[in-house]
Amino acid sequence: MTQSSYDKCLEEMFGLRRFGIKLGLDIIDAMLEALGRPEQKFACIHVAGTNGKGSIASAMAAILQSAGFRVGLYTSPHLVRFNERICVNNEYISDKGVVEAWQAARAAAPKEREATFFEYTTAMALYAFAKQGVDWAVIETGMGGRMDATNILKPRLCIISNISVEHRFYLGNTIAEITGEKAGIIKPDTPVITGVHQKSAVKVIEKTAAQNNAPLFLKGRDFSVRRSRKTKNQDFGFTYSGMDHKWSDMRSSLRGIHQLDNAALVLAGCEVLIGQGMDLELRHIKKGLADVKWPGRLEVLETKPPIILDGAHNLIAARRLASFLSDSAADKKITLVIGILDDKPYQAMLNTLVPLCSRVIVTRPVIDRSLAPGVLARAVRQMTDQVEIIESVKDALAHAIVTTQDKELICIAGSLYVVGEAKAALQGAAAPEPV
Repeated sequence: MTQSSYDKCLEEMFGLRRFGIKLGLDIIDAMLEALGRPEQKFACIHVAGTNGKGSIASAMAAILQSAGFRVGLYTSPHLVRFNERICVNNEYISDKGVVEAWQAARAAAPKEREATFFEYTTAMALYAFAKQGVDWAVIETGMGGRMDATNILKPRLCIISNISVEHRFYLGNTIAEITGEKAGIIKPDTPVITGVHQKSAVKVIEKTAAQNNAPLFLKGRDFSVRRSRKTKNQDFGFTYSGMDHKWSDMRSSLRGIHQLDNAALVLAGCEVLIGQGMDLELRHIKKGLADVKWPGRLEVLETKPPIILDGAHNLIAARRLASFLSDSAADKKITLVIGILDDKPYQAMLNTLVPLCSRVIVTRPVIDRSLAPGVLARAVRQMTDQVEIIESVKDALAHAIVTTQDKELICIAGSLYVVGEAKAALQGAAAPEPV
């Protein structure tokens, strides 16, 4: 394989953006049938929800790997390189593996409708996992659940993290409607774990689980976590109290108090797997939690000045970032580099973050859904006159670095696309394709 074949493969894949988003399972089903049903060759865990999907999925994968299993992990979007979406035992798929999977998926695609980018990447991931002989795969939904391409799976366990209003055009305008779409991943007789808390959301999930005879485990009712200690940078231990186990002195390598909620769902998942007969020991669970990495989400770079990279791509995530900054960086001057997509509540997100920062650099990622920096700057000026517009993320980051003192802090946030371009710039790599 030559590098040009890999580049050509990516060019073809990214060109699929013109077909947009089409929710449904007919095309992915036909592709997987043509590929020999790769998704039936391993056990899987299916993860949906508004926030925390990636943290939960990566932690589950790390724990399974620590227990000695060969584990696939499929997430989206990627930050810098496409290969990040498809991992086996915490290693990104190789360029050669991407090309092989793409060619296989391309040959398997039906002719009646061009498959979308996400349908192709889902087929590629499942093909790659089967080819590499994984025992387990942890699969994150792309959007929603019921009609998401990943919902072709027959998992051993389903996890629904939480629900807030997002993707209204595709998923609905109310919490109940959106929950109905995400609850679509619930399968007959398959345990489901959830952290949803709104009454309307709980009601929908309870009804869907009952219709499918699916055992339901609800955070706050069937299991819980309690913070046990705190040191600097929100580094804390916690105790998990579950259906059959109580585990103390637990720790996660992921930053942020919100990771307690994610860890609760992960540990409940471990309990369910143990109940299914898996040989999963507490030492495996602790090691997995300690080893897990999830780049671009409260990722702290110990540079001069230090840099925090956090997608903070919706209001809930912005509030979580604000909590982290308030708790861990209250004594520092913060330069905020921010770009936000046009389908997000940008005013509320800015209201949450800007008051914590001494100045703001507004930018935009290279994606057609990004808000014009002028729009963001006008909103920021309602709170501070310390605002600049620098259109390119790379240039905005460079300017922030040379104009921020070593003992101050740079925070890059507002979109995973912004974080991806910033990481690429820091690594001296080309800017990632916006998908």
